[in-house]
Amino acid sequence: MPDVQVLVNDVVNKLKKRKIEGSQATARHTAELLRSVISQQRIPYTNQAGALIDAVKAVGEQLIAANPVELAVGNIVRRVLHIIREEDLSLTTAAIGDVNISAGSDDDEDENESGRPVLSAAVVAAASRSTLRPPSLQTLLEELPDNAAVHHTSSSGGDSEGKSRSADKGLRSRKLKHDVIEAVNELIQDINSCHEQIAEQAVEHIHQNEVILTLGRSRTVMEFLCAAKEKKRSFRVFVAEGAPRYQGHVLAKELVARGLQTTVITDSAVFAMISRVNMVIVGAHAVMANGGLIAPVGLNMVALAAQRHAVPFVVVAGSHKLCPLYPHNPEVLLNELKSPSDLLDFGEFSDCLDFGSGNGEPLLHVVNPTFDYVPPKLVSLFITDTGGHNPSYMYRLIADYYSADDMVIQGKQAAVN
Repeated sequence: MPDVQVLVNDVVNKLKKRKIEGSQATARHTAELLRSVISQQRIPYTNQAGALIDAVKAVGEQLIAANPVELAVGNIVRRVLHIIREEDLSLTTAAIGDVNISAGSDDDEDENESGRPVLSAAVVAAASRSTLRPPSLQTLLEELPDNAAVHHTSSSGGDSEGKSRSADKGLRSRKLKHDVIEAVNELIQDINSCHEQIAEQAVEHIHQNEVILTLGRSRTVMEFLCAAKEKKRSFRVFVAEGAPRYQGHVLAKELVARGLQTTVITDSAVFAMISRVNMVIVGAHAVMANGGLIAPVGLNMVALAAQRHAVPFVVVAGSHKLCPLYPHNPEVLLNELKSPSDLLDFGEFSDCLDFGSGNGEPLLHVVNPTFDYVPPKLVSLFITDTGGHNPSYMYRLIADYYSADDMVIQGKQAAVN
């Protein structure tokens, strides 16, 4: 197999040169790279999960620094870290359960020789798993038994016992790596199939003779609309062209090729046409922890128009786009400026750029932002591969995917830069 550092450098260079763009592509490449890192990582007998976590964090910091705008990279790094913690917890719980069963099998009537109760693996798992997630109202209401203490059997020593423990640790290290790789494989499969899983819900949200508005081009939106068409739904789609890249033109061609009635409108005509629309369905670059969106430029304008006319604003996004950070975090880059050549031809406006205002600055400035931020109050519903959710539920959904101990990866790297 190729050296891990060679693979890391290759992905880092592609991220820096923007050869890998888009949330799904960056998420898939990141997950595949971390799978290779884990498979080739040698882990010691002690602190096995810690060794894997350190290796993933080291690679994750390089990937995040290569292109901080692609928040999906940090999302996948944190997802893999959470997988390692959960798989380690599962193995620990199973080991404790086996010890407790063996300790209680000698005498079922007595608790044990030390007078301590033997805990079930489920109780230990519930107590330990709560440390992977931030507290919620449900966990505050749940109470563990007062006598919840893990029973540790006393060791009598001996060469044979030491050898058996060494063998058990070796088996456990291989088991941990195997389980983590299997979980990462499932994560990669979920990333690849997120469009299909979201599209399966289209028939529940798009009804007969409706008018749907979208902006720019999103593969998730395209698959969502086409899935409703395949279910014999008859509806019309308004596509805002999404200047200056005009990705809406590409989406319109794809929808017409799939047999959907499509109308292309300019971005400036959104407010004029929104009164005829029954629903706005758009994609997103990232979904923040507060339910806000980092989306293609122009979507905030569409969201404000939808709110003004009481039109539902629906966002379709895969779970790999759920970011555990908030937009006010300093390590979150909300925007990126593209080349001014998308807006103005340099040859025609070169004379405006050459002459200064007396202080050496040109009179003409061209700003070409890539993203908009849409606050959660403008979003009606999120449709992910796990179902539909309100913006207020995003923080809880994110808490199931990430560990609170892994939120500082991007902040550390931002400080280095």
